[in-house]
Amino acid sequence: MANIHPPKQQDMKYLHLLAQSFPNISEASMEIINLQAILHLPKGTEHFLADIHGEYEAFQHILKNASGNIQRKVNELFGNTMRESDMKELCTLIYYPDQKLELIKAAEPNIIDWYRITLHQLVSVCRLVASKYTHSKVRKSLPHDFSYIIQELLHERTDDANKADYVNVIIDTIISTGRADDFIVAISNVIQRLSIDQLHILGDIYDRGPGAHIILDTLSSYHSWDIQWGNHDILWMGALAGNRACQCNVIRLSLRYANLATLEEGYGINLVPLATFAMETYGDDPCEEFVPKIASADSARIDQKTSRLTALMHKAITIIQFKEEAAIIRRNPAWKMSDRMLFNKIDYQKGTILLDGKEYELKSNSFPTIDPRHPDRLTPEEKQLMDKLNHSFQVSEKLHKHIRMLLQHGCMYAIYNNNLLFHASIPLNADGSLKEVEIAPDVKCSGKELLYNIGMMIRTAFQTDSSAEERTYATDYFLYLWCGPDSPLFDKSKMATFERYFIADKSTHNEEKGNYFKLRDNEQIVDNIMDAFGVKGENRHIINGHVPVHVCNGENPVKANGKLMVIDGGFSQAYHKETGIAGYTLVYHSRGFVLVQHEPFTSTLDAIQKCTDIKSTTQIVEMSAHRMRVADTDIGCELSKQIKDLQQLLYAFRHGYIKEAMSNK
Repeated sequence: MANIHPPKQQDMKYLHLLAQSFPNISEASMEIINLQAILHLPKGTEHFLADIHGEYEAFQHILKNASGNIQRKVNELFGNTMRESDMKELCTLIYYPDQKLELIKAAEPNIIDWYRITLHQLVSVCRLVASKYTHSKVRKSLPHDFSYIIQELLHERTDDANKADYVNVIIDTIISTGRADDFIVAISNVIQRLSIDQLHILGDIYDRGPGAHIILDTLSSYHSWDIQWGNHDILWMGALAGNRACQCNVIRLSLRYANLATLEEGYGINLVPLATFAMETYGDDPCEEFVPKIASADSARIDQKTSRLTALMHKAITIIQFKEEAAIIRRNPAWKMSDRMLFNKIDYQKGTILLDGKEYELKSNSFPTIDPRHPDRLTPEEKQLMDKLNHSFQVSEKLHKHIRMLLQHGCMYAIYNNNLLFHASIPLNADGSLKEVEIAPDVKCSGKELLYNIGMMIRTAFQTDSSAEERTYATDYFLYLWCGPDSPLFDKSKMATFERYFIADKSTHNEEKGNYFKLRDNEQIVDNIMDAFGVKGENRHIINGHVPVHVCNGENPVKANGKLMVIDGGFSQAYHKETGIAGYTLVYHSRGFVLVQHEPFTSTLDAIQKCTDIKSTTQIVEMSAHRMRVADTDIGCELSKQIKDLQQLLYAFRHGYIKEAMSNK
C-alpha cells in the first residue's frame, strides 16, 4: 500500500463503480486477500487438441480420461496398495460411471462392501484433482444434489481419528439411502471436470469421421473451451452462410469417406434429391474414380449397392462443385485463381486436358451435364438440385446452433499464456518475412492484422447489418480460405481435387506447401512470427495442427528448438496408416508441457467392458524450473490488476475520497 497515490480525477468514476461491489474497507480487504491467495495456487491444466475430424468416441474418451491424467492420479494414490487390474476398473468407473455400474452390480457378490470401498477411493481421487483450485471454484463445479456432501468429504480426512467416524457415517448413509449410484456418477463427473481447466481446439472438428455433430453437442455443455477455426470448420461455416461451392465440398467429402451421419442424422440435410439426380444422370457411368474410401474396419457397414449409389452421388456433386467454384472464381478475379477453372482446359472429343502446356489423358471422359461451349454452366436440373440442397442447409436448426457456437468460442488465432495458437500457417515470403495478402479489393495485410481481418470478414457473412455487397464478398471468401494459395488455412500452390479424380499422372497431384511449412523449423523465423503477434515471455511457443506429423517416418512434432509444436497426429482413421499413430494431446500443467501420443482407440464398448484405455506415450517437451502458479498466467495478470484497483479503492476509503457504505450482500 506504500506505493498507492491519491486517485486521479479521471479514475474516480471507475472507483465509484468498484465501490458498488466492494462498498467498505472490510469487503475490499477480503477480496484482496482472496485474490492474493488465488495467485499462489498451481496453474490450471490446459489441454490442446487439433484435427479431430469427427472421431467423436476418441474425442470423448480423451476428455473423460484427461489424456491419461486421471490414470496418473489414480496410480499416484493407489499404486502401492491396489492391483493394476483394480486401478483400471476404478479409472473406467470414473470415465463411464453409468455404464460401468451396471456391469459391476451384475457381477459383484457383495455390493455394499464394494460401494463402501469405492466411495472412499473416489473421494480420495476427487480431493487430489481439486487440490489446485479454490474452495469456491470447486464448489461451483459440484452438482446441486450432492454439493454439501462432497464439500464435507473433500475437506475432512479419515486419517484424522476425530473425523473418521464422521466421514464413515456420511459414506454409510449414502449407501443406506440408496443414493450410492447417483453419488458415484456425480463425483466421477466432478473428477473429469476438475482434471481439465481449459480446452483449446486448434481447428478441424468436421469431416472424415462420423460424429462432428456429436463433438459439438459435447462441447455445448463443456465448462471452458475455445477454438481456432480450421479449414474444414470454415467449409461448414461457409455452407451455412450460403456458399454453394462450400456446400458441394461438404457433401463431396462426406461421400468420399462414406460418412453421411453428420449430414443426414446430425443436421437433417436431405440428400434424396441428389441420389435421384445421380441415378438418373450417371446411372450408366462406372464412376470408378468415385468409389468411396472405406476403412477396413468399416467395410461391413457398406454393401455393394450402397457403395454404387454413393459413387454416383459422389460424382454428381463433384461435377457441380467444380462449376460452383468456377462461378465464384470468375466473380473474384483479384484472387488470381482462374487456372483452377479446369473444365475450360478439357478437349471433350479427345478426352484430354491441357495443364501448363502439357496434355494429359483423362481417366474418364463421361461428362453428361457439361456443354463444351459453356463448361462451367449448371444445367437446369443441377440448378434446381442446388436450390434444394441450399434450402436444406439453411433450415437446419442444429447446424445454426453449432456454427453460432464456433463463432462465439472461436477466432482465427488466439494467445494464451505466452502461446500463439492457430490452425495451419502464417503466409510468409521466401525469406521468412510476413507476406502481404490481398483479402479484399485494394486491402492488403499480413501476420496478426491478416488473421484478425479474416476473422472479422467471416463474421460479416453472418451479420444482418452488413451491406449486401459486403456479405456477398464475405460469403465468397469462404472458398478462398478453403483452397486459395495464400489462405492461412490452406497455404499450398493449389488444391488438386480435379487432378486426383481424373488424371492418372501423379505428378499433377502435387500440392506445393507454402513457405511457412518449409521454414517452420527455423527458430529465428518462429521468433519473428511471435514478435509480430506480440507474444511475450521467455517460454513462448507456437502451437498448431493441420498437417499430420508422420511419426512412422521419424518426423518430430516439436520444431524450432522447442518453440513450435505441431499436434496433428492423425485423429482421423483415414490418417492412422499414414501417421502411424492416432493423434496428439498437448498438456500444459503447472510443471510444464507434456506431449501425449495416442494409439488408435478401439471403442467405447471395449473401454467399458474390458477396461481398455487409449494407450499413450508421454514425451516431456519442456519442464519449468519452478512450479507455475496462477500468478504466472494471463489470468494472474488480470487478478494482479484487480488487486491494484482494490488497493486504490482502499486508499480512497481511508482518505475520504469515497465514503464507505453498508454491505450490499
